[in-house]
Amino acid sequence: MRNASFLGTWFAAYDASTDDNHSENMSTINCKRRAVVGGLSTLALAPAAALAAASIVPGPAGQPNILFILADDLGWGDLGVYGQADYRTPHLDKLAGQGVRLVQAYSNSAVCSATRFGLITGRYQYRLRGGLEEPIAGSNGNHGLPPGHPTLPSLLKQAGYSTALFGKWHLGYLPNFGPLKSGYDSFFGNYGGAIDYFTHKPGVGPNVKEDLFEGEVPVSQAGYYTDLLGDRAAQFIGKQERSKPFFLSLHYTAPHWPWEGPKDEAVSREVGNIFHYDGGSLETYGRMVEALDASVGRVLAALERRGLAENTIVIFTSDNGGERFSRTWPFSGQKTELLEGGIRVPGLVRWPSRIKPGQVSQQVAISMDWLPTLLAAAGAAPDPAYPPDGVNLLPVLLGEQGLQPRTLYWRYKSNAQRALREGDWKYLKIRGQEFLFNLASDQRERANLAQREPQRLAQLRAQWESWNAGMLPITGDVRTHGVDGRAQADKYSPEGNES
Repeated sequence: MRNASFLGTWFAAYDASTDDNHSENMSTINCKRRAVVGGLSTLALAPAAALAAASIVPGPAGQPNILFILADDLGWGDLGVYGQADYRTPHLDKLAGQGVRLVQAYSNSAVCSATRFGLITGRYQYRLRGGLEEPIAGSNGNHGLPPGHPTLPSLLKQAGYSTALFGKWHLGYLPNFGPLKSGYDSFFGNYGGAIDYFTHKPGVGPNVKEDLFEGEVPVSQAGYYTDLLGDRAAQFIGKQERSKPFFLSLHYTAPHWPWEGPKDEAVSREVGNIFHYDGGSLETYGRMVEALDASVGRVLAALERRGLAENTIVIFTSDNGGERFSRTWPFSGQKTELLEGGIRVPGLVRWPSRIKPGQVSQQVAISMDWLPTLLAAAGAAPDPAYPPDGVNLLPVLLGEQGLQPRTLYWRYKSNAQRALREGDWKYLKIRGQEFLFNLASDQRERANLAQREPQRLAQLRAQWESWNAGMLPITGDVRTHGVDGRAQADKYSPEGNES
């Protein structure tokens, strides 16, 4: 334990040394925040010096703390440890080396809110009407996560945890839905799917209201959103005591559009549409991911300063595959598609007191696995009335079991997509065209083996049909979002070319 404490101090010093410029810039931003927010929040940002001076509290001896970090539209290859070489992600790369890096992790969907239903319930999102939306959009109050449904935060709260969500909710709008109605004790963030990083508005124009809330109260706060969320998380961690474990969901909007890095406030003023189809570049995208990495680094440093890192489970992943400027190599496809690039995501897990560092795992995993896995780590159990579709991967992560075979299912309304993965085999259907791939030898999904393996194709098709019969049907009023040639030139498809 002495060695762990020494290393924690060293890592904290390293992280602080990489963020000197940020600290200088933040002093000005903090003054603006205090003027705008005033006394609305009991979680007002504490200066970095106060955090550093906080008393060192050892981690709890029993239940682990849990820090769940969710990126937004981050591609499988967008981190250095997954092959990105055009920009640096030192904090997340280091996190990967301190635990397990999953190379076959999936999202529950190829789009935002649908995956979040699967993550928070531990079940296929297709079991709930709100989960059919691809994604929930606008301020429609009809669809969302039912407040009475058991969730990861509500079940952990019953097990004695304090719970908080900072960042993107995207599971329904007030007054019918919200994080405080579904198990979180506190919330700071946005209810919808996307906001500008500087104006914090879900659209453009003087009549668009900010989507930034403290609990259920609208607030206005100056600053780059990625920084605000990381700073709020670090401040929360600085207040935690060993007597009560915490579950902190840190759900960034980065690197989701609009394409704005931390120094692009001028760009923010020029954006004409929140989708930002006429903006962005690889360089801007890199700056957005670097800002995300630096923000995560400050949060991890706060765990070290507080003496909580040793018994805190840290998970980092994404809600779906990458978008316009993302690196998804070696996969094809992107967000809104059930090709691997649309659903394969990074997956990092660290728990210093229990998980050996430096591991790379081939275990197939999916967003809804985190509910049963984290409940098991906390000594809690799912609600028996809502058995999870995900599985408890804790024995695999701890090295107590070998790789577990998986069969996973997806569907997506846009382009009539369906997919199934069983072992190394993947069944895929897009616009009536069926494909069969062996992912062990063809990660890029180019060699269609449907004609070579007709029996396997028929078997997997029948399995998907049987599974689908147990889910809610996709009806005409279900919203979907796809990407076509009007938005991206590489999606251009002349009429009738599938015939």
